[in-house]
Amino acid sequence: MKGVAVVFGLTGLMMMMIVCSCSKLHPIILVPGSGGNQLEARLTEAYKPSSLVCNSWFPIPKGGGGWFRLWFDPSVLIAPFTKCFADRMTLYYDLHKDDYFNCPGVQTRVPHFGSTRSLLYLDPKLKHITSYMADLVDSLEQEGYKEGETLFGAPYDFRYGLAAAGHPSSTGSKFLEDLKGLIEMASKSNGGSPVIILSHSLGGLFVLQLLNRNPLSWRHKYIKHFISLSAPWGGTIQEMLTFASGYSLGVPLVDPRLVREEQRSSESNLWLLPSPKLFHPNRSLVITEKRNYSAHDIPQFLEDIGFPQGVHPYRTRILPLVNNLTAPEVPLTCIVGSGIKTPETLFYVDREFDEQPEVLFGDGDGTVNLISLLAVELEWNGIAAKQPLKVIRIPRVSHTSILKDSVAIAEIVGEISTINSQVEVLRSVV
Repeated sequence: MKGVAVVFGLTGLMMMMIVCSCSKLHPIILVPGSGGNQLEARLTEAYKPSSLVCNSWFPIPKGGGGWFRLWFDPSVLIAPFTKCFADRMTLYYDLHKDDYFNCPGVQTRVPHFGSTRSLLYLDPKLKHITSYMADLVDSLEQEGYKEGETLFGAPYDFRYGLAAAGHPSSTGSKFLEDLKGLIEMASKSNGGSPVIILSHSLGGLFVLQLLNRNPLSWRHKYIKHFISLSAPWGGTIQEMLTFASGYSLGVPLVDPRLVREEQRSSESNLWLLPSPKLFHPNRSLVITEKRNYSAHDIPQFLEDIGFPQGVHPYRTRILPLVNNLTAPEVPLTCIVGSGIKTPETLFYVDREFDEQPEVLFGDGDGTVNLISLLAVELEWNGIAAKQPLKVIRIPRVSHTSILKDSVAIAEIVGEISTINSQVEVLRSVV
């Protein structure tokens, strides 16, 4: 619906203001968080299984060129296969190439890039227990969004991350290139309408990097709005527990020590360690009998937990990255949960790192600390003219339930509706 208002300026020139109420939907691209999409693999002759069990475990369906679902497959819950799964998920940092790679003999791929298919359920055969973005996508479709027309997905290999300038990150950088291409395609196929990017968790860090690595003119042309859900802008204290003792994601059958080495090898997990820029140097996050560790002590922490190989990539590739939280200068809405017990301090006073610690809890969404969820609000304070920022806090909504909770989904859909209904004013002098 268009209306035309004619206004005469002081110089007598007639200025025409075309007021366009944008009734059409801006295309949406969904970017998942860590573990938020399916991942497939196949094994080559170079694969060296770590045990006889792994040698005999090939969950490969008939046909399909030997590809099988690596994430998520329910067999990982069975102890003998958990180690096999971890071996195949493990990354290796090559010091000479200064980059991360799959373990030898394991090839991986991300299915259905551009579609939401691999974001809906991590295992389509177990929809009830592996649902991820299904509820959110269903709500968007009820608002008129259509898969492949106005609604797209950007799955990626979430084990990989990005690195600071001057360091290669071939897999992560390739994802940014693909995401940029998807944004441009979605915009062009919708008459040049700029795109709404909707991310969850780790996906928000990738999107922020994409925006800041492209010219402002590109951002203003292709990005209507950036909506981040549960973004860990400054990392999480939970991640220090993952590195020290392993983390089973609350699955009772999985021994966290069986997946600890694989979790330590993840490039993106290094990226999610608590930022020394955000967490005060006098604030102890991990307490042991011998010493305490703040976010500024992470290199020593990695040494002491028995992961010295993580120190160099952390110092050179990750630290400069997390210390640079630059505003993207496009409208951003952060939707976060709060009021959920979230690890605040880890106590290993009377135990080893092989054991799970005692935990002091604070505020957050159960995974990400509140200070990290709200980091951009503090970091970008005072530059509102350059960086439009809106923060929506939803009490009693966790890191993952923000994608399923009816109140949270209503907030997300409501924000998208507001963005779609914004009035655009185009001015031209006659």
